[in-house]
Amino acid sequence: MRAAIRPRLVNSDPFDDPGLFIHFVFAKRAILFDLGDLRALSPKDLLKVTHVFISHTHVDHFIGFDHLLRICLGRDKIIHLYGPAGLIGNVQGKLAGYSWNLLDNYENEFGFRVTEVHEDHLASCSFLAGNTFRPTSLEVNRGFQGILLEEPDFTIETAILDHGLPCLGFALKERFHVNVLKARLEEYGMEVGPWLRDFKQALYATPDWSEKICVPMPEGEVREFSMEELANRITLITPGQKIVYITDVAGHASNQEKILALAKDADQLFIEASFADEDGDLALARNHLTAGLAGRLAKKANAGQMINFHFSPRYQEEPEIVQAQALKAFEGPED
Repeated sequence: MRAAIRPRLVNSDPFDDPGLFIHFVFAKRAILFDLGDLRALSPKDLLKVTHVFISHTHVDHFIGFDHLLRICLGRDKIIHLYGPAGLIGNVQGKLAGYSWNLLDNYENEFGFRVTEVHEDHLASCSFLAGNTFRPTSLEVNRGFQGILLEEPDFTIETAILDHGLPCLGFALKERFHVNVLKARLEEYGMEVGPWLRDFKQALYATPDWSEKICVPMPEGEVREFSMEELANRITLITPGQKIVYITDVAGHASNQEKILALAKDADQLFIEASFADEDGDLALARNHLTAGLAGRLAKKANAGQMINFHFSPRYQEEPEIVQAQALKAFEGPED
């Protein structure tokens, strides 16, 4: 079955900058978790990005902002950025580092909509090219309860974790997955076409599946079906994916509790394994996880798959040690 949402680490080397690229295959869009070095992504990939969720603004998680800006400048596009307290000032500082006297040459409207995550509220403003990237007035939303983005087919949830400063973890939850069965289309004489994309979106957006939908048939004929009837005829509907991203977090009890709540029953858990277990004192001092703790958290969260990344460079000559410790804890018996 072809997944509609496909996550992959931006950099396959676990010692390179962190980041997760999530491609929405049928919507031709993408989102990013973190903005480390993005050079492994093509301009075509980056131009699909609509939303970016930044764990924190240490250089290895935020240096890619400039590359994203360079690729997208001049496009008719607003990119939504989410991150911890201080993100608005960080973005303002980045944009203030450049001269913008030639922006009048661009006809399209490009900019960023930036949202900071606080414990009990969200704070947002925009930086638009047409306004030479000066920030708009701050807007505050005090109804925040953990959900950053809610679309018909998926949500993005966050938790504020501790890395010596606020650092966000993220969970993408797909509501359900719609797989169109091509053999059934042929059986009922239905043609493949743009109407299938519209039908899928209607399934996510419309609570009442008794509503009617028109289906183009061969030779210009159009037939009407209820959405429920059509779904039963030509689709297989299965539970959606849950994809979780955790990086740069201290291993203390409070963080563990929040990680387990966010990552519960994840299909894919992308989680840092920065230090080998024997270097637990370094992990503690630098507010990172050990490999064994990453594996135990993944196991306790009942994750279907654990993908480790963000290894300390001290293990460049023997990365298999870190990976083996994480896998042993994930696959071994409960403590």
